[in-house]
Amino acid sequence: MDTVARIKAAVIREVSPGERRVALVPDAIGRLQPAGIDVLVERGAGDGAWLPDAVYADAGASIVSAAEIYQAADVILTVTRPSPEAMSELRKGQAVIGMLAPLADPELAAALAARGVTVISLDGLPRTLSRAQPMDALTSQSNVAGYKAVLVAAGEFGRFFPLLITAAGTARPARVLVLGTGVAGLQAIGTARRLGAVVSGYDVRPSSKDEVTSLGATFVELTSVGSAAGEGGYARELTADERQAQQEELTGHIARQDVVITTAQVPGRKPPLLVTEDAVKAMAPGSVIVDMAASPFGGNVTGSVPGETSVTGNGVTIVGAENLAATVPTAASNAYSRNISAMLLHLTRDGALAIDTSDEIQAGVVIAHDGKIVHKGVSSLLQPVEGDAGVDGTAD
Repeated sequence: MDTVARIKAAVIREVSPGERRVALVPDAIGRLQPAGIDVLVERGAGDGAWLPDAVYADAGASIVSAAEIYQAADVILTVTRPSPEAMSELRKGQAVIGMLAPLADPELAAALAARGVTVISLDGLPRTLSRAQPMDALTSQSNVAGYKAVLVAAGEFGRFFPLLITAAGTARPARVLVLGTGVAGLQAIGTARRLGAVVSGYDVRPSSKDEVTSLGATFVELTSVGSAAGEGGYARELTADERQAQQEELTGHIARQDVVITTAQVPGRKPPLLVTEDAVKAMAPGSVIVDMAASPFGGNVTGSVPGETSVTGNGVTIVGAENLAATVPTAASNAYSRNISAMLLHLTRDGALAIDTSDEIQAGVVIAHDGKIVHKGVSSLLQPVEGDAGVDGTAD
């Protein structure tokens, strides 16, 4: 009798500083096994998310060492990029699936491609495809981060968020402004509203107004900047003049806020500056800014540093929020596990990975295969040509 082919998918322990998420939770194992996918878990991989090895073993996973994983696994499942030491263990024919940020570091993808490793990055998913939604890790993790950003702001803020009427007097509600109303921004608006704050939101896409107002917040409309809606529901890049006009008009709105949360990010590029030095100086002492876009590329806020909290000379606290989803590890891991499981099931046929970049989903997420870079955006970064428009198709 023929033996049914099976694939071994391995969950590695995350080693990035502050990273507590895990790529797969025990509940997912029972959904993968019927599809011919056996799960290996590196010892301690789930500890940061309060998921001990015993729970994985009870669910049907094999608990193994890191060395055993790289010897036996067909597919490596990760949240972020593996360590350099781990990547040096990857061999020809293996695949790695995670949020690998190839637009920010295309050389890493090229190095893995040269060794015959298939590179699959969830952050390249075409998010406008309805059938891709269960795989959308950027959305699931942005939801978690938007929620946590408000809790971070509330923790730094020296007063209450809600209106409180007590025998000791009345405390007015906090005024919160969220800049950027994508997934993270909308979650931040909803969370701040649930905490009782008076909330407003701003986005360059006019279509965001209905989403903001549906959450009980006020949509800020700037007269100096017209519609910046781009393709697929995303915002287009503003011109230099539009950015200048936007910043100047936003400064007046920012000055009246107790808390500002910024969420505008561009994968692989410098985030737009939304809160200038003048805007920070115009805020009252005790105000708080949480910059969710803080990164090595820069941030939305002048003076924000990823992973650091500072207080300006005029008493404004600036939080360079870095990897907020990792600070809510159990919820974030549960959501991410569903995303990566859906992706793995989509890629697996008859107990093996079936790579086909003519598929719209795979065209977005498969970065390298068969020894070469197959993703057009990453390829263009590695081999720029004269007059190239850039990875998003807009002129630089």
